[in-house]
Amino acid sequence: MLTLSCGRTYTIDEKIRAEDWPDILLEQWSDERRRIPGWIQKPLACDFIAYAYAPSGRCFLLPVPALQRAWRHHGRRWIETYGRRSAYNPGYVSVSVPVPTEALMQAIVQAMVLN
Repeated sequence: MLTLSCGRTYTIDEKIRAEDWPDILLEQWSDERRRIPGWIQKPLACDFIAYAYAPSGRCFLLPVPALQRAWRHHGRRWIETYGRRSAYNPGYVSVSVPVPTEALMQAIVQAMVLN
């Protein structure tokens, strides 16, 4: 949680990658076999995702509503263009889409404009 000097609070979920990459992994399926949605496509109880790369210390503060709106608008194309990456965990496999950082940031900005 982040509390501003005015008293307003924001909730933040943290995602940390062990290596620096030119993309942000959007978790489509938390458990692919059981079709449990990943954090990009399910309701979240946070305002922001703090997406960090451990080696460089670089962190993106991603606004959840705009991020998820961008996914709804572009997700299928991103899957076709960038593919999927699977993470094999004990008892389940999670699936994510590696969206280049620049493309994701542009989509978030577009998602913040309502027509």
